[in-house]
This record gives sequence, structure tokens and C-alpha cells, in this order.
Amino acid sequence: MDNLGVLALLALLPILVVGTLLLGFRWPARTAMPVGLAVVVVVALFAWKMSLVAVSASIVQGLLIAVGLLWIIFGALLMLETLTKSGALQTIRAGFTTISPDRRVQVIIVAWLFGSFIEGAAGFGTPAAVVAPLLLLALGFPAAAAVMAGLIIQSTPVSFGAVGTPMLTGLGTGLADTSGALAPEVQARADALGLDHLGFVAHTATQVATIHAIVGILVPLILVTLMCGFYGEKRSFRSGLAVAPFAVYAALAMIVPYVTVAYLLGPEFPAMLGGFLGLVLVMFTSSKGFLMPRDVWDFPPRERWSDRWMGTVDPTKEAATLTRNMSMVRAWSPYVIVAALLLVTRNVPAIKEFLTGPAVLPVDNIFGTGISQNMELLYSPGAIFLLACLITYALHGMKGEQIRASWKVAGGQLGGAAFALLCAVPLVRIFINSGPDFNAAGIDSMPVTVAQAAADVAGQGWPIVSPFIGALGAFVAGSNTVSNMMFALFQFNTGLGIGASSPETVAALQAVGGAAGNMVAVHNVVAAAATVGLLGREGDLIRKTILPMTYYCLAAGGVGYLWIFGFAFNAGMVVLLVVIAALTLTAMRMLRKPDALNPEVAPVRV
Repeated sequence: MDNLGVLALLALLPILVVGTLLLGFRWPARTAMPVGLAVVVVVALFAWKMSLVAVSASIVQGLLIAVGLLWIIFGALLMLETLTKSGALQTIRAGFTTISPDRRVQVIIVAWLFGSFIEGAAGFGTPAAVVAPLLLLALGFPAAAAVMAGLIIQSTPVSFGAVGTPMLTGLGTGLADTSGALAPEVQARADALGLDHLGFVAHTATQVATIHAIVGILVPLILVTLMCGFYGEKRSFRSGLAVAPFAVYAALAMIVPYVTVAYLLGPEFPAMLGGFLGLVLVMFTSSKGFLMPRDVWDFPPRERWSDRWMGTVDPTKEAATLTRNMSMVRAWSPYVIVAALLLVTRNVPAIKEFLTGPAVLPVDNIFGTGISQNMELLYSPGAIFLLACLITYALHGMKGEQIRASWKVAGGQLGGAAFALLCAVPLVRIFINSGPDFNAAGIDSMPVTVAQAAADVAGQGWPIVSPFIGALGAFVAGSNTVSNMMFALFQFNTGLGIGASSPETVAALQAVGGAAGNMVAVHNVVAAAATVGLLGREGDLIRKTILPMTYYCLAAGGVGYLWIFGFAFNAGMVVLLVVIAALTLTAMRMLRKPDALNPEVAPVRV
């Protein structure tokens, strides 16, 4: 255990260093990530005894993945600049204001419902890159509030993002052996249930959806409460609690169809259909005044905003340049086009096969190590955004000067995100590639070593810890899918080891935690911050989103423990009671002393 403990601490060292610099010293990601990269290289070379060639190949692989992420960010930036220059954002803003001028209602509709739909269609951090700039430019939210909202909703819908990729590819591959078939121990469980490979994944996915539904019902309420507490006129969390009926209703509007689809149709469409049906329902009922708050809540006047709330993009300056009137249909048409293209490219077999086959640029066997990376640039949401922009030029009748200006601004904003990601992703690939195939020490990879040490400490209480391992995987990899691929089989086998009657439930907890980890994943934070000109404030954002992420993992762990060991007064029940008590006491304190829990300075420009 001592040796495993030392190795686990060494494996965590790069993450601890990055976390300390981002959260403790508030360094920007572009400064913290190179330090983390240097630390992981040293640990890989000297503790894991990876060869310099394998480390170099991992860095190149990471650079290639970073290029793909930057392609998505550029597409999102270009889309927003296109809508800004065409005047569409003025119309979109007016439409939301017509439904409700209340910012709490707007953020739930745009972030929770529309964001869930985009997550279901595209995944891979796209919702935050769409939601954050839409809230900023179309609705005039503070940049920091917009990004926080885009990150917090990266939880409940994520496990079924990109048409079920974290389930079908993440769990499907993560539970398989090197031949691609289910690992023997997993196959034995599948045989006992009378299920094949895909059937077992779908069966596990229903448990994922159920746990998400139980835990995620509070996400919209947490979102508005944090927004009001951190960015409101009086910095009062109580203002968020005031819309609890609407927030819970909006949660159910998405979650009920989400769970129903997971059980009836499988893992491809829960988030997409849940988000879409919830969006249609809530927008309709909101327009009729159902559960609308009596008092309208808004941010303080812009001149009283803290500098830390704002990025380099000034929505008031952008809005002042827009004078065109546009119909609501034309204004929203680019987003409709994006959604339609995502649905077609993900669900029409011939198109999907081309974009993920002949259109892929493969980079195989980097430096002869066997490490490879496929560049799916045409299948990427970045290509979807670009094509939608090209169509929008004609639909909105944009002039050449407007088009050139949009490309210039988007390209300039992209540069800020590039360096941080070009260091962050290679760090992740070294971390993941450090397994026995690429080290001379014959030890497991860094993430598996951390998980094994945690399992030894947790013992029978592992289901409570399990979601945090999934979140760790998402934090470092920036992907629920990759987290599931890394840890699913380990989680399943740990479930067997603790005598779980349904070890797949432990794998389901892995997937739920991996989804919650997207709220703090550096990749997602940098990408979302780049779209609103907020680069350099990543630590501030993570300090806020780590709160709902912690709630999500703890609550999921408690639910999972009860699922596995029965509904009784046990460790799972204790965890849930503690979570409920903490939430209740916090809410009571908010109601008694509205700003008591807010450690930040008053909203005065500094």
C-alpha cells in the first residue's frame, strides 16, 4: 500500500500543481498549464519510466487533439460574430425579453434547456461555447456569469451528449477487452441478464439516466442561486431561491422525457429529446405566465460591475452598432441550421460513415510508438459552425465588410485560447498514455493508479467515491467519453470486489461523475472563456463550478450506494442526509442573511 500510495501521490502531482496555481494563486490557464506539463513530463520520465519517445509522441498526439478543440472554438466564435454583425442578436434578445425580462428565467431557458439540446446533438463542450456567448451578446449577461451558466449545465445531459457517445463509445469501449468484445467478467454479468454487448451498455445507461434524474433535478435551482449570489445587485443567493418552483418545473420538463427516452429508445437521444421537448414546453408555458416570478430580477447597472465579471467582449458596444430589424425566424435560423446539420451528420449513416471514414485525416504510429490520432475535422462541430456561417451570410444578406470583420474578430479571440490548450491537452495525453504499454516500470497508468489507491482506502464505501474518480477523469481529459474509457472496466471490477449485486451500477456512477467533471474540466473552461473574452480567469470560474460538481458527485454516490446495497440506514443514506442537511441549512442561512455566504467583494469596479 505504501508504494501504491506514493505512486498515487506522484500521479496526482501534476493535477495538484495545476489546481493550486489556478485556484490558489489564480494564475491564468495559459501560465499554469505549461508548469503542469513540465511536472507531468518529469513524473512520467522518472517515476513511470516512460521513454522520451513515448512522452514526445503523447505530446504530439495532444497537440493534434488541441487543434481539433481550437477548430470547434473558432467555429463557435465565428458563429457569434456572424450573428452580431448581421444584427440577429438584437432580435434574439428581444424575443427572450418578450417571454420574460427576468434573468433567472432567461438563464434556465437558454443554458439548461437549449444547452441540453445542443449537448445531446453535439457534445464535446459545444454547449458552453454556444450558451456563454449567447447569454453575453444576445442577453447582456456578465461574461463570468455566462460562462458559469454554460459550465454548470455540463452535468445531467452530458452522459448522453453527441447522440450517446459517452455511453456507446465511452462505456462500450471501456468495458471491452483488447478484442473489442466485452471483458470476460462483464460478459458473464451480461449473460446473466440475457443481454449482448449493446444491450448491456443500454441497460447500464438506464441506470445512468435514473441517477442523473434524481441528482439533476436541483441543477437549474443551483444555477440561478449561484448566479444571483455572485452577480446580483445585492449579491443575494435568496433571489435565486425565490424562483424554486419555476426552476424545479424546468428541471422536470427536461428530465421526465430524458429518462423516458433512455428506457424506451436507448442511449442516443435522452439529452437531445429531453432538452428539445423541455425547451418547447417551458417556452410555451412561460409565455403564458405559468410560474413566472412576480418580481423581475436583473443584474446591477454595468458601470457597477466588477472588472472580474467582464471579458474583453463588450456587448453594449456591439449592440450599439446594430441597427437592422430582422424577423425572429431569420435571427434564429443559424441555430436551427446548426441543430439540423448536427442531427443529419450524426444520424444519416451514409453521411456519418463518410465524415468518420474517408474524410478523416489519420496520423498513425507517431514516432513508431503505436500512438495514433485521427483528425475528424469535417465531422467536428467546428465544421458545422463554419458551414452554418456560410449559409447565414446569404440568409442574412451580410456585406463583405461585415463578413471580413467577423473573421478578423474570431481569429483574434482564438489566439488567446490556443496556448493554454496546446499545453493542457499534451499533459492529459501523457497522463493517460503512461500505462504498461509505454513504461518500463510495468505499472498501471497514472489515472488507474490513483483510482486503485482510492479503492483501497474506500473499501466497501467505494460507490460513494466512484463518481469522484469519473470527475477526475473528465477534469484531466476534458471528456466524459474518455473518462469512461479509462475507468469503466476498473469501476466494474471494483464493484465485483465489494460484492455489489449489480456491478454495472458502479460503472454507471463512473459515467455520472464523468459528466459532472465537465463543470471543472480545464478544456471546457478555457474553451468557454475564449468565446466571451474571459481568458485568464479560469481559476475564478472553477472556484464557483466546483461547488455544484461536489454536490453532484456526493449526491450521486449516496444514491448509488443505496441502489447497490439497499434502501436502509447505511453509508449511502448518511451521505444523502448530510447533503440534504447541508443544502437545507445553506438555504435557511441564505433566507436569513442573503449575502452571508458570498466571500467576494461588493460589485464595485476595482
